[in-house]
Amino acid sequence: MRETLTGGPDVRANARHYTAAAWSLAALPAPMHKPDFPVRFLDMDLNKQFIKTKRPCADGFRWFLKHHQEGADYQPLLDALVLAGRTGDACWLLEQFGPTDTVLEVDAVEAGALVFAGSLLVRGGVEVDTVLVAGGGIRAGGGIRTGQGLTSGGDIRAGGMIRCGGTLACGGDVGAQWNIEVAVDLRAAGNVRAGWDIACGGAADIGGNCSAAHGIAFGAAARCGHGLRAGEGIEGEAAIRAGHGIEAGSNIACRDHLEAQWGIRAGGDIRAAGAIRAGESLQAQHIEAGQGFGVYAGLAVREDNWAACAQVRSAQRPVRLFSGHWERP
Repeated sequence: MRETLTGGPDVRANARHYTAAAWSLAALPAPMHKPDFPVRFLDMDLNKQFIKTKRPCADGFRWFLKHHQEGADYQPLLDALVLAGRTGDACWLLEQFGPTDTVLEVDAVEAGALVFAGSLLVRGGVEVDTVLVAGGGIRAGGGIRTGQGLTSGGDIRAGGMIRCGGTLACGGDVGAQWNIEVAVDLRAAGNVRAGWDIACGGAADIGGNCSAAHGIAFGAAARCGHGLRAGEGIEGEAAIRAGHGIEAGSNIACRDHLEAQWGIRAGGDIRAAGAIRAGESLQAQHIEAGQGFGVYAGLAVREDNWAACAQVRSAQRPVRLFSGHWERP
């Protein structure tokens, strides 16, 4: 496969190629700027023997033999599969052969579906009716919207909002200047940051920090490898766990266990339907665990250091406070 990665007539020809294949691009009059990620040209001839070694499904392999008996280059084959309505097969092919270092710069993306082996650099917005999958990163000057899944091997960054109608899976960081809205699950290897709110309808598994200037809401169990921070409230319909600390400008409400390896601090109340566990301190106006469950502070601190490093600060001593040093604010 040969991709032209900078501005000029070759990019405009490349844009026409993709319009004919599966999606529409506005031609670039000039290059944006030098991409931050590595760039190279890649040829990959996928012949039937090579494809067969990956053990494709029988139906998909028959389609390949019918339409590409002599083989095909990587990205043109992905385009052809999407155009034929075989987006699942295109995703499978990308999983088998992995990402490329190609970078495609465009003004905007409007597509029914898109599976691209490299990275996307978009000046404006991204609108995809079903799934958007990129082997590398996705960067948009505007918003990113997908009707179903959004998957990227690298970072996903948007100058507007990110709205995903299915599961969002990212191999790097996820960042949006506005909201991040995910209908199903949110999985990110790195950090997740929103200039406004974060709303996840399903489970969240975040390798780094998760932060929002306003509120954060999870529809199922949430795990953050590092810290969880919201300028306003944090809500969870199941357990919330953080590898570092949890901080909210207002209330923290959790319908299961609430746990942080460091401290937990809220400008309002901390309430959980299960246990509340902190490796260090707890601070809120009111702290309340679920019926029959306890409140624990200082789980990572020696008992003789609780007064300094495992303080529990609240207007009233929490019921069933089993560890930590309580004091009024």
